[in-house]
Amino acid sequence: MRRKVDQIRDYLYGGGYPDPLSNAEQLSFLFFFYMIEGIDAANVRQSKATGRGHTSLFSGDWTLRNPLNAPAKGVETIPRERMRWSSWANAMSGEPLVTFVRDEVFPFFAAIGDEFGLSFMAQARLAIDEPTVLTQIVTLVNELRLETADPDTKGDLFEHVLRQIKQAGELGQFRTPRHIIRAIVDLVDPKIGETVYDPAAGTAGFLVAAYEHIRLANSSTNARAVAQFDGKSFERGLGDRLNDAQWRKLKAETFYGNDVDPKMVSLASMNLALRGLPDVRILKRNVLTSSFDRQAKMERNLPLDGYDVVLANPPFSGRIDRDRIVDDVRIGSSTATELLFVKYMIDNLKPGGRCGVIVPEGVLFGSTGAHKELPRWSGLVGTRSCT
Repeated sequence: MRRKVDQIRDYLYGGGYPDPLSNAEQLSFLFFFYMIEGIDAANVRQSKATGRGHTSLFSGDWTLRNPLNAPAKGVETIPRERMRWSSWANAMSGEPLVTFVRDEVFPFFAAIGDEFGLSFMAQARLAIDEPTVLTQIVTLVNELRLETADPDTKGDLFEHVLRQIKQAGELGQFRTPRHIIRAIVDLVDPKIGETVYDPAAGTAGFLVAAYEHIRLANSSTNARAVAQFDGKSFERGLGDRLNDAQWRKLKAETFYGNDVDPKMVSLASMNLALRGLPDVRILKRNVLTSSFDRQAKMERNLPLDGYDVVLANPPFSGRIDRDRIVDDVRIGSSTATELLFVKYMIDNLKPGGRCGVIVPEGVLFGSTGAHKELPRWSGLVGTRSCT
């Protein structure tokens, strides 16, 4: 599967799409289109078995955005069934494929995003608009047979895609090495029943590591195995000691995050969905320039009184216009993102909460007033701890 992903990456590069970040985002959308059909079918089967109401994403009609996609002249709607991957990926190629995916499939999922919690699709657009390239990429994604892989395998495969993202973003984002993430998560030790938050989630590496950490801590000896990634070995558990209620809480009421970059929101959401966490919503948000009151938190199903665990590698070496910084995170007159993020994270810890954060050396030894104020202020938080 990794070889096929490398083949996709090489084909995109050779086809005139050299940006690894954009390619990873586009591939995440195609993965999503492929998998949502199976997820939707499983939800329908579950609703029939349990007697709970559930309407398929593909029920009803879709009003065409481009008349060229009409099956006949004058037809303005088509069944939403046509939006299934199996309907268009196996039947179209070339320019008709580009036109249909660009003008119908992407707008379809963007339109239903708010209703079904697919916020990462809100600003999604097709960037692979060369007909031959898109046709070949769709064929290669088909050959991955993602429905046959377990969540850990799919997650590792997507991590392999994300590994290709090496350049820093405008705000200093970069992919944190996974062994460093695991070391920090092990130190902070998130537990079942606690909430875990990353205010600058990137591709959700910390949230994924926390999920694996909790599963491993609740696995019997027979439900543990050694896995490898990036040439490094680590232990992974199935979480067989968790009961049904704990599993539901772990998957739907444990992990929270946001990021300022819509591409990162898309990649993080897909990374989590592939690992069996489709209900975790990563919000597009800059916590340094926007704040939520209790009502806003309630509307978004966010914890009202802070988080048990905060894990992050926030962007640093950046500056924000002083006028844009919300009062909640101000520390002196500083506009340094590394200081503002630490202040924000400590503020959002519950009493007894723990925080593990990567910061530049200057946070500890800087000589400005804000650098000196932050350690003194953070010493007043009492039972909260920041590592």
